[in-house]
Amino acid sequence: MVRLVPMTEKEFQAYRRRSVKEYAQEHIRAGNWHPSEALQKAEKEFLQLLPDGVASKNHYLFSLEDDHAGVQVGMIWFAVRDEASHPSAFVYDFLIYEEFRRRGYGRQTLTALEEKTKELGLDTISLHVFGHNQAAIALYQQAGYETTSLYMAKKLSV
Repeated sequence: MVRLVPMTEKEFQAYRRRSVKEYAQEHIRAGNWHPSEALQKAEKEFLQLLPDGVASKNHYLFSLEDDHAGVQVGMIWFAVRDEASHPSAFVYDFLIYEEFRRRGYGRQTLTALEEKTKELGLDTISLHVFGHNQAAIALYQQAGYETTSLYMAKKLSV
């Protein structure tokens, strides 16, 4: 079973270095950002969202641990956001490390996330997933997540 373990400062620094680069690449791949500006934009967003790192208010960063094997299998970051009529959880990042994929850790993490958000008095979890990430989309749909909006684009040859 997966256990949510608060991320340490050391883990956060390693996560941040890797994730800023990956986030920039995702936006490039999706066609949202030009490669010349992507890294700077990703860095700016991380600084705005997590000005105090793991201690940033209303943000929760966890390492995911297989509680039987005692090994880290991934990470998840969510925040409590006060949108619409009441606060809800928003997942900013969720990753199962490559070598641990297809073993049920993703689904177990989503279940653990539901328990944690209920502990915080929240009744809704939302997230964004890039359209090209079909594996993630399938996982979320299997876990009961529904599409609430859809952004579409068409690349034109000029």
